Amino acid sequence: MAETERQGVVYVGNKPSMSYVLATVLQFNSGCDVVAIKARGRAISKAVDVAEITRQKFLPGMVEVQDVKIGTEEIGEGENRRNVSVIEIFLRRKK
Repeated sequence: MAETERQGVVYVGNKPSMSYVLATVLQFNSGCDVVAIKARGRAISKAVDVAEITRQKFLPGMVEVQDVKIGTEEIGEGENRRNVSVIEIFLRRKK
């Protein structure tokens, strides 16, 4: 990412998908060049939905998927530790 670019982040959780789509569109409208959509566990499929709805319906031709990162995080302590899948979808404003 270039130093002059502004980056926003949207964390996806239990709210309806359209709440996160609106948050993503607002990030772009406030001047962000890149917005990262982040989610863990069961919210991963919702994060993909948010990225696709934003890209295809709300900002068609204006944003593109720059990168997708996947991984695993360990949460909890002691015997309650478990691994949770994570995803980061980076949407970039087309120039």
